[in-house]
Amino acid sequence: MSKGALHRLAMTSTWMLVAVSLAATAGAPDAGTIEQQWRQANSKYDGARQAVLKQVDAQAWSGPFQPDWSSLAEYKTPDWYRDAKFGIFIHWGVYSVVAYKGEWYPRHMYEREGQYANYYQHQIATYGPMPQVGYKDLIPKFKAEHFDPAAWAKLFREAGARYVVPVAEHHDGFAMYDSKLSDWTAVKMGPKRDVIGQIATAVRAEGMKLGLSSHRAEHDWFFEYGRRFDSDVNDPRYAALYGPAHPLQGAKGEDGKEVDWTFVSDAYLDDWLARSAEIVQDYHPDLMYFDWWIGQTRFSGALARFASFYYNQAAARGQGAVLNYKLDSMRMGSGTLNIERGQAADIRPQPWQTETSVSQDSWGYAEGDTYKNPDEIVHLLADVVSKNGNLLLNIGPKGDGSIPDEAKNMLQAVGQWLHANGEAIYGTRPWRQFGEGPTKVAAGTMQDSKTAPYTAQDFRFTSKDGRLYAIELGWPDDRQAVIHAIGADMKVRRVTLLATGAEIPFQQQADGLHLRLPTSPKGLHAYAYRIELL
Repeated sequence: MSKGALHRLAMTSTWMLVAVSLAATAGAPDAGTIEQQWRQANSKYDGARQAVLKQVDAQAWSGPFQPDWSSLAEYKTPDWYRDAKFGIFIHWGVYSVVAYKGEWYPRHMYEREGQYANYYQHQIATYGPMPQVGYKDLIPKFKAEHFDPAAWAKLFREAGARYVVPVAEHHDGFAMYDSKLSDWTAVKMGPKRDVIGQIATAVRAEGMKLGLSSHRAEHDWFFEYGRRFDSDVNDPRYAALYGPAHPLQGAKGEDGKEVDWTFVSDAYLDDWLARSAEIVQDYHPDLMYFDWWIGQTRFSGALARFASFYYNQAAARGQGAVLNYKLDSMRMGSGTLNIERGQAADIRPQPWQTETSVSQDSWGYAEGDTYKNPDEIVHLLADVVSKNGNLLLNIGPKGDGSIPDEAKNMLQAVGQWLHANGEAIYGTRPWRQFGEGPTKVAAGTMQDSKTAPYTAQDFRFTSKDGRLYAIELGWPDDRQAVIHAIGADMKVRRVTLLATGAEIPFQQQADGLHLRLPTSPKGLHAYAYRIELL
């Protein structure tokens, strides 16, 4: 055993002793009891789970990929995804009924102290005291009485989306699909509808690709604060919903980096893998998305098994599959990187994606939330596409299934821009440089509100079929624009403003391509030019 392995074992053993001590001090079940209660609650599905896992392993070894990272690094992102450029993300679940500060309400409602104590106070003031009332008691209030999947899909298509990614299960552990491995589903409770199945049918009927998102990995610790006092999280009758709820712990490894030492059992890894595979088997998504915690070391083997299974079963159907991951959760090239609420500094050699929400703060619907404006979204789209990426734009429907007007208006505005300028977006590839201009992008995760507003001197470039596209992110007051990247060595034949179809007079000079612009078209957010070369 290596020194590093010994170190990890020692740290894990130390953590287990600390976890038991903390749990005992708080009056909650110890770590062993927690795990035992959760496994007992899920034991009714042991046979079905093992059957799914058997199918996973059979498929994982039967096809172009094997469940190891060297094999998975041979993956190539399919062209449909590279051409699509724009998708819609949907965070919708029981938490949408509460509509209080977003989708992390289920966790924070059990925090009685600290910066999130207002969630707990809101919960008991609105719904009643604990342990009598908990998250489980919000499920009957989630009726989705105005949920119209066909109307949703039509809106998304009109917004210019080419794929749609609803959350199949968030950290709260409530499945929005017809799971055969859980009683806590939208089919058996709440709406009593296969929400994911109905969205899938509607999305595909509109000609869009279907993606599905699973955040179940984080469920291992999501309800941990309910362990610290007398709450329904500690009631064995609800262990299948609240999960193991192990304490979330952190420590620094030998390299000085933060390492997550939270306990993850083999049983939980099997459950995660089976539940993830079940989604693939039943709905055949073109894209699967995982949140960041699959990067925790204990998930590595199960994640490789899933990726090989997913890619191989898709290949058997002739389906180009996409697997989104965050940070360094997967080996470079084995999937498609997703940067949460962030951008890239330059053209990335492999296709990637950024995700952001129409609202400033939350992913799920929250009353009183503030929303971005269409300029921000269109500019983000142009920047991301110019750097070989896609934009996944999130909305949070209300608990009744209606889409907030602010989100609907945003989607319609983006759709109008794409209808006029989509030629410069869809099916394009990066040019020799992504753009030019004075505005510097704040690159990296969680940076989407830190980039200064763009100017009329900021351009983003794309290319397709021998044509160059320049997207101007503002309109100059003097109606004079210069694209410095297009020098005298490039012979321009024609420049067309896509939104109007008007030819734009131009001159090529030593410092670039000079454009003489007409009166500014209204409400376009950004201005795309088709530049044809000799």
